[in-house]
Amino acid sequence: MNQRDLFLRHVAQTSEAPLALEFVRAEGSYLWDAKGKRYIDLIGGISVCNVGHRHPAVVAAIKDQADRYLHTMVYGETVQTPQVGYARLLAEHLPPSLNCVYFTNSGTEAVEGAMKLAKRATGRTEIVGFLEAYHGSSQGALSLMGDEYWRNAFRPLLPGIHHLRHNDTRDLARIGSQTACVVLETIQGEAGVRAPDAAWMRALRERCDQVGALLVLDEIQCGFGRNGTLWAFEQYGIVPDILLLGKALGGGMPLGAFVADRSLMYELASKPVLGHITTFGGHPVSCAAGMAAMRALLAERMVEGVAERETWFRTALENLPGVRALRSRGLMIALEFDSFETNKQVIDRAIAAGVFTDWFLHSAQSMRIVPPLNISREDVQRACEILALCISS
Repeated sequence: MNQRDLFLRHVAQTSEAPLALEFVRAEGSYLWDAKGKRYIDLIGGISVCNVGHRHPAVVAAIKDQADRYLHTMVYGETVQTPQVGYARLLAEHLPPSLNCVYFTNSGTEAVEGAMKLAKRATGRTEIVGFLEAYHGSSQGALSLMGDEYWRNAFRPLLPGIHHLRHNDTRDLARIGSQTACVVLETIQGEAGVRAPDAAWMRALRERCDQVGALLVLDEIQCGFGRNGTLWAFEQYGIVPDILLLGKALGGGMPLGAFVADRSLMYELASKPVLGHITTFGGHPVSCAAGMAAMRALLAERMVEGVAERETWFRTALENLPGVRALRSRGLMIALEFDSFETNKQVIDRAIAAGVFTDWFLHSAQSMRIVPPLNISREDVQRACEILALCISS
């Protein structure tokens, strides 16, 4: 029995028609399958591989930490150098009020931790999310998801969660005295790259301040330079009370985090003690890998090249026949067609031609383009040439 058949038999499936591509190697912006075919990767692990696959510094950090120690004790009980070093590095590149990091295993777990922290700190029970939002698949994160199709089969979900319209000033009045927090993707990802107006973001920040609600910004997909600044919220002139990180945070290893001021985060340390706990969160190998990736991102000035690469993609793709819209914020790009069926046909053709891409959960008619931030001009040009052929055929 081959690997694909074993995969379908023994690995739990998330859909009835998985891609089932067998990748055996990855490097930079490329993936290779078991037959030796090379693909230009326009997914980047869905915003995970910002510095490319297997960046040498990341691989070296993983090997070095594996030679020192792996798991020692549940999170927060022992001093682990990779955790301390990475938390300090993050704090050095965030606003002063975002100075304390709680590492988790994933972005979804960061969402859960932030929801608990907001309830504990404010004593309130209501949480506000947004339509077409995506924050993960666990019960709490799923309750925040702003699309009934994805959450209806798993009811009952968490009570006290209200969904507002994204980028609609009229709805802000629904944030009130019982709101513990407002959870928002700084740039909506699965909605097909939807960026809010700067004035609306400032009004949201002001409304949270007026009623004493915490503002939680989810940068799990858009963080670490993907939108052209290190943090997407920098483009709006606001600072969240809690910042959610994941995906690129681990440099290809599993890692998430929620970040807040130490005085706020300390609410989880008592009443009850161990108010939030994880066994493997902030694993030393993941933290070592993530710290190496962030240092490479900064040292190689990858963020500074994002706007130029965005222009390369836009110039090549936005005026193609059949493309209804192209939305982008840095290297977070949605290429919209008339239907999911059209989009899926183009995606399948692209994969067959050696370009790896996919679609968005809440915008199934749109193709996802989120490559490594250091993708070369030659690879962008080649990928766009292939996509143009796939669209026109």
